Amino acid sequence: MNDHTRLRDGHGPRGDPPGLAAATVDNAVYAALDLGTNNCRLLIACPTGDGFRVVDSFSRIIRLGEGISSTGAISEAAMERAIAALSICSDKIRYRKARRLRLIATEACRAAENADHFRARVAAETGIKLEVIDRETEATLAVIGCSPLLDTRGRGAILFDIGGGSTELVRIERDPEAPGASPEIKGWMSIPLGVVSIAEHFGGRDVTQQSYARMVEEVAQYVAPFAAEHGSDLRDMHMLGTSGTVTTLAGVHLNLARYDRRRIDGIWMNDADVSATVARLLGMSYQERIANNCISVERADLVLAGCAILDAIRNAFPMPRLRVADRGLREGMLVEMMREDGVLKAC
Repeated sequence: MNDHTRLRDGHGPRGDPPGLAAATVDNAVYAALDLGTNNCRLLIACPTGDGFRVVDSFSRIIRLGEGISSTGAISEAAMERAIAALSICSDKIRYRKARRLRLIATEACRAAENADHFRARVAAETGIKLEVIDRETEATLAVIGCSPLLDTRGRGAILFDIGGGSTELVRIERDPEAPGASPEIKGWMSIPLGVVSIAEHFGGRDVTQQSYARMVEEVAQYVAPFAAEHGSDLRDMHMLGTSGTVTTLAGVHLNLARYDRRRIDGIWMNDADVSATVARLLGMSYQERIANNCISVERADLVLAGCAILDAIRNAFPMPRLRVADRGLREGMLVEMMREDGVLKAC
């Protein structure tokens, strides 16, 4: 079990023994931070017995992993962007008086040769002490965060999380003899490819049918071993996707004037819907993608790389339905901490 952290007297985090409960704090406030290869996301919430109530949040694309695939290091510019975002997160954590925290970093900090230097700078300049989690932990947290969206009438799902620098795949199933029990992880894998690394390698602005096909082919080679082991008997199962790729895809599918989480989280898309929306995006120019308010300049050069990863997964696991999750690691961290502290019922 990875150690969690607490914020002491508002002056910065320190390590505490695992299992130290925060439930004794009145109106306990929990914070979960996910520093990914592309995004910095924060969620602050209070437990409500059978769930939690969000009291504050933050999300910003910071592209921490920009250039790592070619240089092996986090650039100075990327560090500055990340530290600016993390400073805002630190202020929010202090303002909300959060005492129970988990502050994680994923693929960029796993891969970069100067990750320790970056984390030291973050701690010194923001008071945030980042915990670099492994890929198995990342997959497990995604399952915890997204499992409420499993079809209760089905057997399970192939869950995928398309990140900036890695993509996680998990086969999860319910026990038919224990319908109220948490779903079980039957298998998982992580591939070292995400939207940032794919877009940097193949180009994300001007994507042709040919370059898109090469992206899909590249990802398919990594997905194939997992599909060979876990891709049989997909009866009564569906796909469950969490990432900016699938939420953006859903927003474009619905022709939203602007992104609206309330209309996206939990939406079902059938296979034809996904194919039609991907084809629509492939037919757009880079400027047209920028002009779409569900994509914008922040994702215009990444969204097709994400679609290529999605298509490789869809080809390996052909299923008629995809459920879209605008939730993931942060929610998983909050649920895990609250369960450990006994302030949230296990389900």
